[in-house]
This record gives sequence, structure tokens and C-alpha cells, in this order.
Amino acid sequence: MPPAENPPPEIRDPWIQKFLAHLATDRGASVYTQRNYAQALMEFFRWHLTERKTAVAWGQLQRDDFRAYLRYLGRNNLSRAATALRFSALRTFYKFLMRQGVVEKLPIKNISLPKAPQRLPRFLTLQQMADLLAVPAKVLATQPQESRPGRPISAEVCWRDVAVLETIYSCGLRVSELCGLRVGDIDAGEQVVRVRGKGKKERLVPIGAPALQAIQHYWAQLLEPPTVGQPVFRADTRKAGPLSPLQLARRLKNYLMVAGLDPGLTPHKLRHSYATHLLDAGADLRSVQELLGHAHLITTQVYTHVTTERLKRAYDEAHPRA
Repeated sequence: MPPAENPPPEIRDPWIQKFLAHLATDRGASVYTQRNYAQALMEFFRWHLTERKTAVAWGQLQRDDFRAYLRYLGRNNLSRAATALRFSALRTFYKFLMRQGVVEKLPIKNISLPKAPQRLPRFLTLQQMADLLAVPAKVLATQPQESRPGRPISAEVCWRDVAVLETIYSCGLRVSELCGLRVGDIDAGEQVVRVRGKGKKERLVPIGAPALQAIQHYWAQLLEPPTVGQPVFRADTRKAGPLSPLQLARRLKNYLMVAGLDPGLTPHKLRHSYATHLLDAGADLRSVQELLGHAHLITTQVYTHVTTERLKRAYDEAHPRA
């Protein structure tokens, strides 16, 4: 899906257009953030047009306008998470308008939103993770080999998928970060990877020997070795375009089914598994925060609840006076 740099034709608000362009260029927001924020602003624009019978004048809106919008979302049974996303988009948009001198204060400030219940991140156990990592090679060994002059296609794809899964788990990458990796980002000698995260922020992340070996084995299957500026993982064995998040999600779903695991698990759950396994093994929270590229420690702290709950269960099951 291409970045949502411009709103659909029916939205002709110049400030929405400028904000979305700002997200894409200045902030380097992900495609998903651009899309979600564009949809949120469009919905508010349409609601105001329907309810107030006029286009939005951003500098004239008051807190009561946004309270009315919140009540409207509630009447339509929108989930708490979806409501929070819409107000997050509006809040970020208004901060942009303040920097542009369009408004002097945030009319959206201090509006109480319904709180979503805290959901613990789902993850794979160590054994489940090991089973999943072994699946692509098993698939390759059991399926018929389609061939063409040079290399068998199935071998290239399966070894690519081995390398993809090993790299996500070894580095704890977001899907967008993995798909954006270039060959020059990998320093095999130092065993680190340069990762471009949210907001164009870069970080160095260690990468394990199994992942590096899997990448090298995958590259050896290609007709020509990739050059420094090319993607680490290709979408197509004959072209140098990058693997897409959608392709990755589809491949993972198949491997989860083969492994006898929940096919509904997303690639992001491998990142959850990475963080949980690090904390279980004694890694400190600050280090895990830096490895994940979280801007705020509170985002990382959700993983401590996972490990704490597991300790409580072990205590309840094993202690004679629990």
C-alpha cells in the first residue's frame, strides 16, 4: 500500500494535506501511521460537515466540539482502542497546527477518553519459537522442487524465509524495519545491524550467528549476490525489490499452521517473543527498551507483566503455602 501522503479527493482541507505531507517527509512516519492518521482526520472532517453543516475551521473549534465527537463515537460502539487512535491523530495534528501558528492552544487537551484494559502481549515459548524457525527448511525438504535455469525457486524462497524468521527473532525488529533493511546495514564482523526505526531514528542492534549464517545461505541461493544498497530480503527471486509486510504476514501464517501453532499470530508477535525471552533470561529493562527502539520505558514495561505473571503461576503451582 503506498503512503497516504494526500487525502482522498473529497477532503480539500489544506492543513490536512500539509500535515500528511509533514508525516511522510519530515517525520518519516510509517505507511500505517500515515494511513491511520489520514483516515482519522477524514472521519472527523466528515462528521463536522454532517453535524455542523460547514467545513472545519481548526482555529475556532472548542473542547465541547471534541466532546461531542467523542459522544458520537460512543454511540457508534467504536472500540476504546479505535477511539484512542482517532484522538491521538487529532492531538498530533493540533500540535502541528500550533507549530505552524494556526492555533495558540490545544482544544483537545484534557479530554477524558475511555481507558482500554491492559492486554498482555502474546508470545511464543522457547520451544514453539524453535519449532517455527525449523519449519521453512522442513517445507523445502518435503515439497516438489519447481525449477528454472539456474536455481530452484522454492529453495530461494524457503531459505529467504528461514533468514527472515531468524533475523526478526534475533534482532526483535518491527516488520517495517526488517523489510527496510539494506545489505550495507549489516556488519557481520561486529555482529550488529543498523536499524531505521520510527521517526527516522536509527539504532544498532546485535544480530546472532544463526541469523547471519541464514542470511549468507539465502544470498548464496541467488543468481547474483546483492549489492550494498539493495534489500537484504527480496520480494521476488528475480528482482531486487524488498519483501513487503503483506508477503511476510502470509508466509508466516503458512509456517505457523505447519508448526501446529495459532495462524492468527502476527509477525509482531515474534518481536514480543524476543523481548519476553530476553527479560526471562535476566536482561534489564533499560537494555531491552534500547534494543526494541522504544521511545518511552513505559512501552517496554508491559513485558515485565508477562514475566511476573509467569512467576506467580509457578509460585502458585509449586509453593506449599501459596
